[in-house]
Amino acid sequence: MADPSRDILYRILQFLDSENLKETARTLERESGFYFNMRFFEDLVLNGGFDEAEEYLYGFTDVHDNMYSTKIIFEIRKQKFLETLDDGDRTKALRLLMNEFKDFEPYNETLCREASALLTLDDFRNHESLADYGDIEGARRLVMDDIRRCIELNPTFQGKLQFPNIDANLRRRLIMLGDLGRPPRNGIGSGGGCGHFPGIN
Repeated sequence: MADPSRDILYRILQFLDSENLKETARTLERESGFYFNMRFFEDLVLNGGFDEAEEYLYGFTDVHDNMYSTKIIFEIRKQKFLETLDDGDRTKALRLLMNEFKDFEPYNETLCREASALLTLDDFRNHESLADYGDIEGARRLVMDDIRRCIELNPTFQGKLQFPNIDANLRRRLIMLGDLGRPPRNGIGSGGGCGHFPGIN
């Protein structure tokens, strides 16, 4: 049996999207954690909205939930770091390295040291592991492909990636909701509907 509160959330979400209240809809998704909007998330990553992508993601998972979540968040932060280097902003890149890569030290103790070596290069593509990096748009697409695979395999996202087809049950639910305001058909309490007691006007 479907969870009625989830059905209501889905209906509210459909309404918000139909009324072009996109930010409110995405906030509902993130705060409730019941539906992960992959299209919205992909658009953020592909357009360089890495902080917003990570904020949306945190409504569903955390960096230490499992290896898939760790990899997803690492790929977002790595791409943000590399793009900052590509822009020539070494100060900001160093700040990102110091603040945002600490989460990954338990998994790879040499990560920060290896990443800090990139700060000394004129172009990080001169590093042998990043020689095939290419342009920013192509790199974002490759990163998003990798992230998408991790999301699809991540048990945290199970049941949250497909928006349900609830229109088939809409008529039945509307009839049930309409029946709530009518007096029962068996005659019990048929003195005027809900909230009516004999002798009280």
